Formats: sequence, C-alpha cells, structure tokens
Amino acid sequence: MSLILSRFASPEARASLYQFTVYLPGAVSSVFLGIWLSEHGLPADQIGIINSIPMLCLLAVNMLIGRLADRAKDWRSVIVMLSVVAAAAAFGLFFVNEFWGVMLVWSLVTMFTGSIPPIIDAASVRMTRRNGTDFGVVRAWATVGYVVGAGGIGVLLAVFGANAFAPLFVATSLLRAGLSLLLPRFRAPEQAETLATMVPTKLRDSLKPWFVLPLIAFAMINASHALIGGFGGLLWIQNGVPNYFVGPLLAIAAAAEAVIMFAWRRFGGRITARNMILAACIASLLRFTVMAFNPPVELLFVVQMLHAVSFGVGYFGVVHFIANWTDESNAAEAQGFANMLNQGMAVLALAGFGWLVVRLGSYAFFASSVVAVLATACVLISLRIRPPKDAQ
Repeated sequence: MSLILSRFASPEARASLYQFTVYLPGAVSSVFLGIWLSEHGLPADQIGIINSIPMLCLLAVNMLIGRLADRAKDWRSVIVMLSVVAAAAAFGLFFVNEFWGVMLVWSLVTMFTGSIPPIIDAASVRMTRRNGTDFGVVRAWATVGYVVGAGGIGVLLAVFGANAFAPLFVATSLLRAGLSLLLPRFRAPEQAETLATMVPTKLRDSLKPWFVLPLIAFAMINASHALIGGFGGLLWIQNGVPNYFVGPLLAIAAAAEAVIMFAWRRFGGRITARNMILAACIASLLRFTVMAFNPPVELLFVVQMLHAVSFGVGYFGVVHFIANWTDESNAAEAQGFANMLNQGMAVLALAGFGWLVVRLGSYAFFASSVVAVLATACVLISLRIRPPKDAQ
C-alpha cells in the first residue's frame, strides 16, 4: 500500500492524473458541439465561424500567457488559474442558444482551455528530462482521457442527445480544475543543466527558417485534425453513419495515439524530431484522402487509427524539437509559439471548411490532402537547410 501511495505521490503520477483531464472537455465538444449547434438552428458556415473565431482569440493571447507562465515562480500556479477560470466560463453554456451568445461564451472557454496544453506539456517535458523519467507515459494519459471522453462519455449522445453537451462539458471542466490543485512543482530548485543549455535563451534568437518550417508543417496538418473535431461527427451522420458510431470513431483515433505514446520510449529515440513530423505529414495525406471518398464505417475506423502517426508522432516531434532547441526560461513561450501557429492554421481551416462542406460535403477533405503535401515540403526544406546530423 505504501508503495502505491508513494508512486501516486510522485510528480510524474500527479502530472499524469491532471493530464487525464486536460482534453476531457475537448473530447465532449468533439462529439457533441457540432450537433448541439446544428440542433440550435445554426448552419454549417456559422458552425465553422464559432469553431474558428475563438481560436483567433486564443491566437492573440497564447504567447502572452506562455510568457507570463515562464515568468511565474512555477508553471503550476498558471495552470491552476487557467483551469479554474475555464471551468467558471463553461457555466455560460447553460444560458446561450443563439449565434452571438454562443460565440461569446465559447470564445472565453477556448481562450482559457486552449492555453493549458502548451504550458502543461512544456512543464512536463522539462520535469521528466530532469528526473530521467518518461514524458511519453505522462503525456499519454491526456490521450487516455480523450478516449474516455469521446468513447465513453460520447456514447451518451445516443442516449440523451446533444442536450447533454453543456452539463457534460461543465462537469469535465470542474474535474480538471479540481485535479489541478494536486499538480507538483515543475521547475528545478535552481537552474539545472539540460539538453538546451547551449541554445539561445531568448525565443526570437531561435526563430530561424529551419526551426520555424517544421512547426508550420505540423500546424498545417494539425488544422486538419481540428476539422475532425469541428465537422467530423456532423459529416459522418449526414453521410449515413449511425450517431452511436461517432464517439467510438473519435475514441479509436485517440486510443491508437495513446498506444504510440505509452510505447514511445522503446523506439522513439531512434527517430529524429523532424522525421517524426515528416511521418505525420505522410500519414495525414493518406488519412484525409481516404476520408474524402466517404468510405464505409469499417474503413473509417481503420483510417482513424492513422491518427497515432498523423497527430501523436507529429506532436511528439514538435515537443522534443522545441525542447532540444530552446531554453527552460522560455519553455512555455516556445510551446505557446507552436500552439499559436497551430491555432492560426486552425482558424483558417475552420473558417474555410464550413464553406467547402456546404458545397462539397465529404470531398472537402481533399483540401486537407493538399495541405499535407505542402506540409511535407516544409519539413523537407528544413532538412535541406540543416540536415539531421547537425540537429538534436
């Protein structure tokens, strides 16, 4: 018993417990939001705006919040604050049912909720590198939480319908806020030597083309993943997929991602960070090209498992790439910069995708295929400028 308690008391265990809740509200919105908005009478183009404008707001504050988190005594205090305020903002969903009201509340929720992942991931990767533990296992619990949210909670869509969205979103947000209070301190008591000791201490000094291009590449393919959350469930149902498959389709993608993350330490060290991002680009091209043809649900389950590479491997590539080439003093800001690129691309994708969906239906996913080709080119250019043998 004492061994179990000591393991639970470890910083990694407490960080993992919180990571489990980071994407729970997002999983609920991935299953329910588009359908909830549609049942409130909002057309696809307005749903695209509601998904994209809040991300534009997040884009404006992401690096600022990351900079403030880096200047705080510890990243923990900022994570707790964001978690609590995000939960409070979520209560507004009970009181809105038209376009502008939803836009206001969802913008507030997105700004606070969306600022959490880059900070907790930057803090966790630094802590695990210093302690010699496995960041992959810690981060994998965030994906497990998403699986529970999309596959477990998501099945309630078939039972209660989209009306369950607001109560479930608020409940999962409150759970995340409560568990944030158990987070450990992440910073070393004094400056410890890390892999980034010899890299620039100011973020702007790191922003060379070879460094920025891979981040842009992942941001481009990540925008396609945002489309799945914003439109996937709605498109699948419109194309004849029973609503009880929506949650499992989202969950199997996250489950495949979790498997990759739990096993990452066994083979991930053999792959350079930019090659991880390149693999994600290729998997994204295959995944969304197949999805554009409105395949049967059995094939949808197969291509959804490509999420393990198109997102999971790509995201790990970005996190480790940033950790290798930035200093701990700007860790959250650097991760916030990558997140800013992610959100910027997602804003463009979501705003335009609603227009494409109205006119093309599932064929709109061909736009994601084109984006994957462009992202691949970005990584290859970066590798040409600075080959892997010169990188970490």
